[in-house]
Amino acid sequence: MTDPSYRASVLAAFDAGPAEVEELLVYNENPFDHRCRDAVLDDEPFVRAWRVYADEAVREGVVGCLRRRLVQLRFPIRKGISETEAYRLATRRGVWPDTDEGPAFEDPAGVRLRLHPTPAGHVPVLATENRADFVTLVRALTRRNEPVPLPEAMGAAMVVGYNNWDRIRAYREAWAGRVSDASEAAWRQEFRRLIPQKEKYQDRFVLLSDGPYSAVPAERLGLDERTWRQLSLVIRREHECAHYYTRRVLGAMRNNMLDELIADYMGITGAIGVYRADWFLRFVGLEAYPVYRVGGRLENYRGGLSDRAFRVLQALVYHAACNLERYGSVLTAVSDEARRITLALQTLTRLTLEELASKDAADHLERAYAEAAAAVLMEPVQALA
Repeated sequence: MTDPSYRASVLAAFDAGPAEVEELLVYNENPFDHRCRDAVLDDEPFVRAWRVYADEAVREGVVGCLRRRLVQLRFPIRKGISETEAYRLATRRGVWPDTDEGPAFEDPAGVRLRLHPTPAGHVPVLATENRADFVTLVRALTRRNEPVPLPEAMGAAMVVGYNNWDRIRAYREAWAGRVSDASEAAWRQEFRRLIPQKEKYQDRFVLLSDGPYSAVPAERLGLDERTWRQLSLVIRREHECAHYYTRRVLGAMRNNMLDELIADYMGITGAIGVYRADWFLRFVGLEAYPVYRVGGRLENYRGGLSDRAFRVLQALVYHAACNLERYGSVLTAVSDEARRITLALQTLTRLTLEELASKDAADHLERAYAEAAAAVLMEPVQALA
């Protein structure tokens, strides 16, 4: 754990006063737990069900398959639908609706399902090139089928803690085959025992679109539209997979700039092989630092910081990004993809924003990399296949 007095000295060097130091010491606290030594690199239990879905999707299409499996996809996107009795019964008790109206998709054949490999296990990824269909998926699977507005810059979502009634139904069928009394009353008792065992019915998966990442137009990066859309999809995917890794392996995933710096680092390097600080700074609204572009992504992660503390945060983010580009080449030098991803995540999550932004950033990165390499060499790394 980094000495708070060192972090405070870095903050003071960036003109933080005592009040801002106090705010930012809390905001920039590193929550990642590197003591985890469980065998967490195997797939989580929900992946087995999604493998079945992926196989079925080859034959009948993703939308057709998931409409049979995920109950929200049997309801339209409509204001007030989440308050209807049929919707409540379906999503709270698993009572399958008699009708199958389902949400409308503009390009159902364009919705793709892939089990994407990561060092923390495979992650189901639902991707589409159609913006309207991405919005439909987000509304159905995370907004209770309500037509709520979504930010234009939103192009990805990680769905966490999704109650999969299809898995519960399969569990009930298997349970009924093992017991002598499979009555409704007996099932209610079994269901109460099932509820605390969330790994048996809760899923995690990623929704993706290929719209311009962080709403940055292709011409701002000197790219053609098609190339930028392809890269945007990869950046989003690797960004979300970084969050998946830190949540599952290191016990934390927050709405915080350290988390975003790490996830965007993984996204950019996953897409183009090297880290571009200028890309990241444009993504978050700091391309003209020290001027901050109002409406940039950085303010989404401000939390409750005061105006002065937020300005210091901008300076920290700017210098951390520049230092990562200047000194972080060691993190992309490993040829084995699985080990490269693991080493990068294990290294960056050992640091604080103050360390990355400081004049000693090279030393901090070297120390963290050495610690990460020692840890990775002790643990098997799952092949990305």
